[in-house]
Amino acid sequence: MVVVGAPGTVSKKQIAAWGLWDWGGAAFQAVILTFVFSVYLTDAVGDDLPGGISASSWLGWSLGLAGLLIAFSAPVSGQRSDARGRRTRSLFLLSVATVAAMAGLFFVKDDYHYLWLGLVLLAGGSVLFELAQVPYTAMLRQVSTPDNLGRVSGFGWAMGYFGGIVLLLVSYFGFIAGEGDTRGFLGISTEDGLNIRLVALFAAVWFLVFSLPVLLAVPELPRTDAVAARAGYLESYRVLLRDVRDLWRTDRRTVWFLVASALFRDGLAGVFTFGAVLAVTVYGISAADVLLFGVAANVAAALGALAAGRVDDAIGPKRVIVVSLAAMIATGIVLLVVSGPTMFWIFGLILCLFVGPAQSSSRTFLTRIVPPGREGQMFGLYATTGRAVSFLAPSLFGFFVYAFGSDRAGIVGLLVVLAAGLAALLPVAAPRGDLARDAVV
Repeated sequence: MVVVGAPGTVSKKQIAAWGLWDWGGAAFQAVILTFVFSVYLTDAVGDDLPGGISASSWLGWSLGLAGLLIAFSAPVSGQRSDARGRRTRSLFLLSVATVAAMAGLFFVKDDYHYLWLGLVLLAGGSVLFELAQVPYTAMLRQVSTPDNLGRVSGFGWAMGYFGGIVLLLVSYFGFIAGEGDTRGFLGISTEDGLNIRLVALFAAVWFLVFSLPVLLAVPELPRTDAVAARAGYLESYRVLLRDVRDLWRTDRRTVWFLVASALFRDGLAGVFTFGAVLAVTVYGISAADVLLFGVAANVAAALGALAAGRVDDAIGPKRVIVVSLAAMIATGIVLLVVSGPTMFWIFGLILCLFVGPAQSSSRTFLTRIVPPGREGQMFGLYATTGRAVSFLAPSLFGFFVYAFGSDRAGIVGLLVVLAAGLAALLPVAAPRGDLARDAVV
């Protein structure tokens, strides 16, 4: 019997199909959540919202609630899909549900009465998409071998970055660019926000189309835990606690890696979250050029992930993460003292070049140390620990800005989080099976 993920049994078709899900998933991350529809909700739909609470505040609270739901449900969701041998089925159902939430945004007209519908769909879509990423990432071992795990992971990250770039450009020039009552080269009317609502519908179709190949190419794995498979949803939390206790007794390395990765992943997220703000307020980049820098930053991160994938396979994920974090900290220190758009373009892109490798190798590290059949559960915990500390980078950024009265000082807050993640990672033993097969870095 052929075992998916065993050396020599993974086809290029399966790897490509897996990467296409990341390409399609950029429709939610880049278009819906980050650059287009969330902005439409706060700047247009909720612009004349009555009362003393702004649409931006409601958006923040709704996404915060979504984060709590993800944190509490991700480990059990992944555990149940593993135990029941329904990883592909779970990915299918969660992907389709995310697509449905995205398509529903078409009905959110430019009127504050529709803000609540938009917030519910956006927050719900965020929960569904994050939960879908658990079985998707758990498939990494199924579509790779021990010798190409890093390259496959880097390929997936790069596909996500490039997919976001392509879809953003198509959305901007096709539906958004221009002035007046019609926008984009398609000439879409702006009445009731039709052009933005059609972007959401287009993004939903985009995600649906590119999510299908992996569902057809990667087969289900057999059940891994008869007890967990029979457990109801609430009982699954007791199974989870049992497994976490066992993990603490038998392999604390995984626990410490989850903590370390949560810290540095929050710092990585902060780089992209506050990069645009710093570009305009500190380094003098025009608001119009921020989008161009965003495209360039994503290209740099994608190329970094692709290149680092080969390095990951050669010397191991821990070394890649350590070098990437150290390089980002050094570059961030340079950004503290330089000024002007040119310096930001140079060192900002260098910074982004190392974001992709750190992200990609983080999941290959966990994949290499997780016991077979428990990938979904561990990547659920990976999502939970990330959510648990997701307040750090924003809070420290804001604290240093306030304490020193300068937006530039916010960079220090991001560097502190990255440094904390690096310090927490250093004592964690590297996965076995790297270049020096049994070495500990």
